[in-house]
Amino acid sequence: MRIEQCSFCQSPVYPGHGCMYVRNDAKVFRFCRSKCRKHFHKKWNPRKTKWTKAFRKSAGKEMVMDSTFEFEKKRNKPVKYDRNLMALTLRTIKKVQEIRSRREKDYYKQRMDAGKDAERKRDRAEIARDVSIVAPEALREADVIQKKEASRMEEDQQ
Repeated sequence: MRIEQCSFCQSPVYPGHGCMYVRNDAKVFRFCRSKCRKHFHKKWNPRKTKWTKAFRKSAGKEMVMDSTFEFEKKRNKPVKYDRNLMALTLRTIKKVQEIRSRREKDYYKQRMDAGKDAERKRDRAEIARDVSIVAPEALREADVIQKKEASRMEEDQQ
């Protein structure tokens, strides 16, 4: 049994789930749910539909190039069953999943840090631009402090 990918949103389609569309040229399209099938038939672009993986990758929200993606490629060459090979393959899959999740976390953190830097820069520019709004209050506080210091100095002189 093979877990296919949805032709619209690239989510997994498990055996017995979703629906399949076969075009006149014998090209097979699999869909995880009717929402994807309807969008496909309406000729919506998955790269412009925000909830698809294609959008997330084109918008830079998910990793595009990584060596762990090589393990997801479809292999049509049949291999004779070997218990040791199967055990090794399962261990390898677990390790690859751990590596991939760690890399995805690092990628997410890197994206968020870049956003924080840009936000700080915008905030500083806004304060510099609108300093006249903030400045009068600060000047009043400075005047009050100066008056207090001047009155203390006068008291000390007397």
